[in-house]
Amino acid sequence: MLKSLFRRPMLPLLALPLLLAPAPLPAQTGGAPYSVDGRGFNRLQDAVDAIGEGEGTIRIAPGYHRDCAVQTAGRIAFVAAEPGRAIFDGVTCEGKAALVLRGAGARVDGLVFQNMRVPDGNGAGIRLETSNLDIVNAMFRNSEQGILTADDPAATLTIDRSTFSRLGRCDRGLSCAHSVYTGIYGRVVVTRTRFEKGSGGHYLKTRAVTVDINDNSFDDTQGTATNYMIDLPSGSVGRIANNMFVQGRDKENYSALIAVAAEERKNPSRGLSITGNRASLPAGMDRRSVFVADWSGEALAIGANELAAGLARFEKR
Repeated sequence: MLKSLFRRPMLPLLALPLLLAPAPLPAQTGGAPYSVDGRGFNRLQDAVDAIGEGEGTIRIAPGYHRDCAVQTAGRIAFVAAEPGRAIFDGVTCEGKAALVLRGAGARVDGLVFQNMRVPDGNGAGIRLETSNLDIVNAMFRNSEQGILTADDPAATLTIDRSTFSRLGRCDRGLSCAHSVYTGIYGRVVVTRTRFEKGSGGHYLKTRAVTVDINDNSFDDTQGTATNYMIDLPSGSVGRIANNMFVQGRDKENYSALIAVAAEERKNPSRGLSITGNRASLPAGMDRRSVFVADWSGEALAIGANELAAGLARFEKR
């Protein structure tokens, strides 16, 4: 069983360049770190404002960027000139995130977000407040939260080929933070992405009406005080398929890997497909857990999943 769990590649495409390449130099002061159609800007906010209500791409130079921006209009692509080399480090806007997005849509490509912390404990790489967002080949690490969203039932969040590492917290008497936490979005799609080394909370918590969580790895072996791998607290429809789950030893709650409607039954869950996944518990631990715990009371479509010893297929709660 364990051999089959680890046949799948464990790192998305961004990870190898980050691991093998030397640390990038600080952003060059002799040239503008941000450019839009050949125009250089020294502040990310100035580049965002230059696009305004239009549509454009901001190319972000390699280096450590202690900067942030708020998008209030337009459609903007935030693109690393060299994927994995443009790092937003420890600076947030509005006490929220490095990128606060409430425009007409956005794309994030090849960027790294790290060391985001704010007084309310929800410091994130990205705070998404409205509209569609596509994320590809990005990394979120060593922060309170990777991505946090508000509600937009008409919009879609898509995450592909990205990494979420050393994220989440449940301390200081504050509400918990998670690697990814979305409000009531219309659709959340997560593909070919790695979640690892959580430091509290859930790895993927979403109140989306529809989810498509496919071909990801949830590696909790180095997690600390973590909770569920996937939490659908309001219920959801869609699919959870072809993912790999390895539960860690240091758990705040090890009772389930996937939780459905644990907080409320706001969304329908009938027909939620959970199939083709592989899951295991820590080797050598005399501990039992449940692969899918359900509070919705609706008929889920749980198909064939490869479960290691100690994992029950399903439990109604």
